[in-house]
Amino acid sequence: MNSISTSLVSILMPVKNAEPYLVECLDSILNQDYTNWELIVVNDHSSDDSMHILNRYAEVDQRIKVFSNNGNGIVAALKLAFHNSKGALITRMDADDKMSPQKIQLLADHLKSKGREHVAVGCVKYFSEDVLGDGYKKYEAWLNDLTKSESNYTEIYKECVIPSPCWMTYRDDLIDAGGFDGPYPEDYDLCFRFRNHGLKVIGVNEILHYWRDYENRTSRTDDHYADNSFLDLKVYHFIQSDHDGNNKLILWGAGKKGKRIAKLLIENRVDFLWICDNPNKIGKEIYGFVLEEIDISKINNDSQVIISVAQRGEQEKIKKQLENSDFNVFYFC
Repeated sequence: MNSISTSLVSILMPVKNAEPYLVECLDSILNQDYTNWELIVVNDHSSDDSMHILNRYAEVDQRIKVFSNNGNGIVAALKLAFHNSKGALITRMDADDKMSPQKIQLLADHLKSKGREHVAVGCVKYFSEDVLGDGYKKYEAWLNDLTKSESNYTEIYKECVIPSPCWMTYRDDLIDAGGFDGPYPEDYDLCFRFRNHGLKVIGVNEILHYWRDYENRTSRTDDHYADNSFLDLKVYHFIQSDHDGNNKLILWGAGKKGKRIAKLLIENRVDFLWICDNPNKIGKEIYGFVLEEIDISKINNDSQVIISVAQRGEQEKIKKQLENSDFNVFYFC
């Protein structure tokens, strides 16, 4: 068992073919204002020159410790990194991103000021050699607004609400929340487990982490981060943590995502009423369910409502329809 240092920050970083960006990433860690850190790097079977770069840096700075993944993938790499870490404070890093110089200092200061049962979260910013799409800009703004108001969990079923890897928590709280033993997408699953374990968010109103976007980024190309993986995870945690079997569950929307959610609910034997506003689908049978027309007056105030409609304009219409009701609404898009 490693001897745990109370003031040491352990930075856990999987690396997979990150050669083009790795030097810039490592330099941003070396330039941290806070110096009492260790970087636990796990090389995940890279086929490029990543391992050579890592070993070169580790020879110069003893705070950098390099291991080879004895499994496959990010989850196995994170588990190995955590096993070999010694810090009481734990944070993450991605090998293609950059830290601001004050990232570790500010996250550690905010976390220490509140103590156990908290997770410190900073603001993030995308950067790219190409033009960033509007979707990335909107996600960045939405996520940072949640962090500034410390209201991240309120919209947890929409998207990953704690920016990976821009968080820090106490080692013991991470262990109590289940560590890195969850399924993919691992960062989103960890958000749910932080919430379920009762970790309160401490928002740091500073840009502490820079997300690099590029064509073959893992979150774009790996099947573990496809839309269905996110929906599967949302439904799993909803059933485990938020579903109230004593009240009616209503699924609103019968598009691609609505159908996927319905299928998962059926597979888990969760009863629900399926409604939509598409006249071509109302009265039709899908998966043995007859889609019903939306009638707010027939929905009890203690009902749970899953919204699967993704279009922003349509969501605004739904919000207006529900603004005078007391439904427990979960936006899955």
